[in-house]
Amino acid sequence: MKRAILSVVLLCVLVLPGWSSIYRIVVDAPVHPISSEYITRSIEKAERENARLLIMVLNTPGGLDSAMREIIAKILASRVPIVTYVAPAGARAASAGFYIGIASDLFIMAPGTNTGAAHPVGISITGQGMDKTMEEKITHDAASYIKTLAEKRGRNVQAAEDAVRKSLSYTEKEALDKGLIDFVAASEQEIIDHFDGRTVRRFNGEVTRLELKGETVIDIPMTARQKFLITISNPNLAYILLMLGLLGLYFEFSHPGAILPGVLGGISLLLAIFSFQILPLNYVALILILLAIGLFILEVKVQSYGILGIGGVIAMVLGSIMLIDSPIPELQPSLTVIIPLAVGLSLIFFFLLVLVVRAHSRTAATGKEGLIGEVGLAQTDLSPEGKVFVHGEIWNAEADGPIAKGSKVKVVRVLDSLKIHVEKL
Repeated sequence: MKRAILSVVLLCVLVLPGWSSIYRIVVDAPVHPISSEYITRSIEKAERENARLLIMVLNTPGGLDSAMREIIAKILASRVPIVTYVAPAGARAASAGFYIGIASDLFIMAPGTNTGAAHPVGISITGQGMDKTMEEKITHDAASYIKTLAEKRGRNVQAAEDAVRKSLSYTEKEALDKGLIDFVAASEQEIIDHFDGRTVRRFNGEVTRLELKGETVIDIPMTARQKFLITISNPNLAYILLMLGLLGLYFEFSHPGAILPGVLGGISLLLAIFSFQILPLNYVALILILLAIGLFILEVKVQSYGILGIGGVIAMVLGSIMLIDSPIPELQPSLTVIIPLAVGLSLIFFFLLVLVVRAHSRTAATGKEGLIGEVGLAQTDLSPEGKVFVHGEIWNAEADGPIAKGSKVKVVRVLDSLKIHVEKL
């Protein structure tokens, strides 16, 4: 009986995923806090479940330095060997992706891929480039960091440094010839077959033998939350959410009680604010967008012959273009999205403002106030009191002087619920 139980337990241990398996994650996104969270939590999962290997299929244009260093720190401390695999064909591990690859236990590329171009680029809050001294300090720091990683991993230190200082980029063949990567493989299975039974030296100096043959490859997908956050961190979508949020809140403030525009606008604005915590936001650009809305309001209040309105459109477009101050195109909203949306929303803001001002300046059409200015006919002589026919009704009226019966009169003011003051036309 005991022998049977032990056999069942042993079978479960051998069959259940997470026991001596190979894990795989796919990172096809810029390096930012959400992709960092996905990678670090996947490494933690692989460690908890005693995985033989974690393969990170990487395709990234680069990203934020803080997120990159967080990922690298997790890779260096991982108990599970990490493979960075640049794939599929046409993919790249540029900038921050190059650092991650160099820091990994194994750096492998698929045919038709490239890596490198890791020169640091920074932009100030005003959208201008850094001064020369600050740029040199950051470049020296980045070069020292990549040299340390390359030296500890036994890679070509000079070629790695050139990718930082000279912004050099390497094809998979060049990277292999220069000793930056360990292998060129067309698939994950080729990686497994090639490195099965081989040893890798970990960052702490320990040597680990890879036993990979026959192991199950298990994918670790993103959670629903991570997928959602990755989606709204798209700069184009973040910009659209910001514009819709501002438009919805303005519509609610100008038409109190509409409710739905305010609710949708508030949600959109909060999602945009969250996205801007991930993306590098230029606050001067945000002020320009708010200035544009202020200029639209002034255009309606002040007779500027369209100058303020045109200035508002220009401020809206410039602010939108400068909103995300990243040198990486994938972290910037597209001009094909910005210009039509900025101009279109500018016109909508202006149009709504005109409607509101016209509604507020229009004379009342009902009630006592609606009578003022109405033209009627004297039903009797007014000397100075009598009766007049106004707005389909006969009213008691008084005038400052005598008015003959049949004369046209205009209502000047309403004295009480049954009497009005008129003047002769």
